[in-house]
Amino acid sequence: MIKDFISHSKSGMAMATAGAFAAVALAATPAFAAWEPTKPVEFVVPAGTGGGADQMARLIQGVIIKNKLMKEPLIVVNKSGGAGAEGFLGIKNDKGDPHKIIITLSNLFTTPMATGVPFNWRDMTPVAMLALDQFVLWTNAEQPYKSAKEYIDAVKAAGPNKFKMGGTGSKQEDQIITVGLEKATGTKFIYIPFKGGGEVAVQLVGNHLQSTVNNPIEAVSQWRAGKLKAQCVFDHERMPYKTKVTETQSWNDIPTCKEAGIPTDYTMLRGIFMPAGVTPDQLAFYVDLFKKVRETPEWKDYMEKGAFNTTFKTGNDFKVWLEAAEKQHATLMQEAGFMAKK
Repeated sequence: MIKDFISHSKSGMAMATAGAFAAVALAATPAFAAWEPTKPVEFVVPAGTGGGADQMARLIQGVIIKNKLMKEPLIVVNKSGGAGAEGFLGIKNDKGDPHKIIITLSNLFTTPMATGVPFNWRDMTPVAMLALDQFVLWTNAEQPYKSAKEYIDAVKAAGPNKFKMGGTGSKQEDQIITVGLEKATGTKFIYIPFKGGGEVAVQLVGNHLQSTVNNPIEAVSQWRAGKLKAQCVFDHERMPYKTKVTETQSWNDIPTCKEAGIPTDYTMLRGIFMPAGVTPDQLAFYVDLFKKVRETPEWKDYMEKGAFNTTFKTGNDFKVWLEAAEKQHATLMQEAGFMAKK
């Protein structure tokens, strides 16, 4: 019995020792690495070059490179065909591919509603709302209008279809705002669409248009140079940034359009999506990546220079916002008569 006891004890000790060694070995083994890209990531911009989405995508690309936030390169690709449908359909068709992401504007909602192209934000995987973008009513600085009211009074006095309003795309955000402006003021513009906000700003500087509703970042360089005048911002409150951009004005100095007697407001999504069918680990990589991007000084500086609303959402909060925004855009598009005929 004593021999049996010793034998069992030795066996037990051996097992315990083996277990201890196994535990040590397990502890020494690195944890299973989380997913990360294994080849270059295509960063799709469903709009032309020079516009707000394109500028933001290229800023993100630079921030990631400078701060070494990703091992593989991020390659910006513009796919603006069909009011952005080319880019969105590409992501929809790349189901399960974690090496493709897309930056979105509100054409995420307006393009399928206006064209009937078969895609919806639910065909993709929401990653994050990076920010909300503002819209400003711009005029050429050589024109005599000292306020938005003066400009709108001039448009009214000229009669329908005498003043040209430039914007990015047809039946998208810029034209929706233009229609809202017309309904709120009893005016009627000739709306002229361009491929991107950069081109829109150049056309206004050249006096080929009388006004635009560009995003701040799309016209800030021309504003700073004294070529353009910011008449009002299409939001319910002024932008919070008080550092002078021009010699005399900060973003905060621009009145709201409501203050100017134009009760029209609208903000636009700047968000990131992936194809459908990606894994939770793949999604988590990009959520974490964009959280890191937002913490960099370059991003914070860009947010202020472009006068962005810095609201950030992921997960269910982002999905709830998307559902509400989709309903809002359906109402706006119906009121403007922009919905595709069924």
